Amino acid sequence: MNIPDLLRTLPSVDRLLHLPAVSALAGTHGRERVTAAIRSLIADERQRILHEGSGAIAEDRWPAMIAERLEREARPALRRVVNCSGVIAHTNLGRALLAPEAARAAMEAGAANVNLEYDLTLGERGDRDALVEALLERVTGAPAATVVNNNAAAVLLALNSLAEGREVIVSRGELIEIGGSFRLPEIMAKSGCALREVGTTNRTHLVDYERAINERTGLILRAHTSNYRVIGFTAAPEPRELAALARARGLPLAVDLGSGTLIDLRPFGLPREPTVQETLAEGADVVTFSGDKLLGGPQAGVIVGSAPWLAKIKKNHLRRALRTDKMTLAALEATLRLYENPEAAIRAIPTLRHLTRPVGEIREVAQRAAAILREAMPEADITLLDDVARAGAGSLPEVDIPSVSVAIKSPALSPGGLAAWFRGLQTPIIGRVENDLFRLDMRCVDDPESVRPRT
Repeated sequence: MNIPDLLRTLPSVDRLLHLPAVSALAGTHGRERVTAAIRSLIADERQRILHEGSGAIAEDRWPAMIAERLEREARPALRRVVNCSGVIAHTNLGRALLAPEAARAAMEAGAANVNLEYDLTLGERGDRDALVEALLERVTGAPAATVVNNNAAAVLLALNSLAEGREVIVSRGELIEIGGSFRLPEIMAKSGCALREVGTTNRTHLVDYERAINERTGLILRAHTSNYRVIGFTAAPEPRELAALARARGLPLAVDLGSGTLIDLRPFGLPREPTVQETLAEGADVVTFSGDKLLGGPQAGVIVGSAPWLAKIKKNHLRRALRTDKMTLAALEATLRLYENPEAAIRAIPTLRHLTRPVGEIREVAQRAAAILREAMPEADITLLDDVARAGAGSLPEVDIPSVSVAIKSPALSPGGLAAWFRGLQTPIIGRVENDLFRLDMRCVDDPESVRPRT
């Protein structure tokens, strides 16, 4: 049979629509969507015939193909995945997992009317900051606080509020770039401030800041290098010295802390990361940090500090454009309440639990996961491998966190092919290829059954 005759064997859209099984699909998905799926499938079949020269598929197979196409198109764009990448707070995978309490709070706020900006005592308009401000003050020790939608917004708002049209002094070694090529100098320019660089990449002294201060200076900014390290021949003034200089000159000292650590992680074998509480105690007037990095909450930018400076920030009309919604505030409040008992926070907040998890516990999970994978993939060579994980989200850079991975070799698929196959599962499993080996890191896996392949 020649190509034109093969093409004539394709069923018409109308014929397929009148098949009983397809008519039932129209009742569920709507006639327009089913018609579009049929046209798309017929076009695919036409191209296959043109390229392969083989006949059209049997008519009785069309309903199943149409149903599969409709089901695939109906899948949410934002889907649950299993994080076996070896990066705990993976930016591309949504960073921090919410604690169950925070997830419930967000869901309940999203499904109901809430007192977002309504004072229940006075029966009048309220301030959404009131929902978390007192809690932030208790947890961090700050006199005042406000919340916006991410830390870049927090830095933008603080700079615009306190130093618009004036110079901001920053060490050259702190002109950071965060994910997505967002750079501190660009954020500063958008805030209406002029950048005044001091020192060098690796060494900046107190006298450098002192010499840079003039009548146009609006603020001194320290940016914590949370996503990289400058090591070797380095120098930087002590935080208290810089705070004293700012105070003596009547300037605010702002610190972009980035990762937002509220708990000292050194007892768990991790390096020192300055906490929000320490930074405030060292004299910072304003501290900004993320809600979804090491804090382990929802995406948010938190600004804490002295009441007079925060009052100026809160009066900025730009704050309305950067404000958070009710679900974010609900999740943040629930997360912060966990920090009122730090030991409980370590257990309850997934990011902290995964960061501090003992390797022995991870190995037990890996052994059970390997057994599940051997059952599901009998042809593959599956072994355990000592590995290292990373904190992710620009936190604890270059810190190797001991972990255990399940390494998989397939006679049919390359390491990259295995990675693609696992990504294509009903619930995608995200591993990584390293040293020509596909591996599933188990540090963030709580339930070994979650790595069972389901197509």
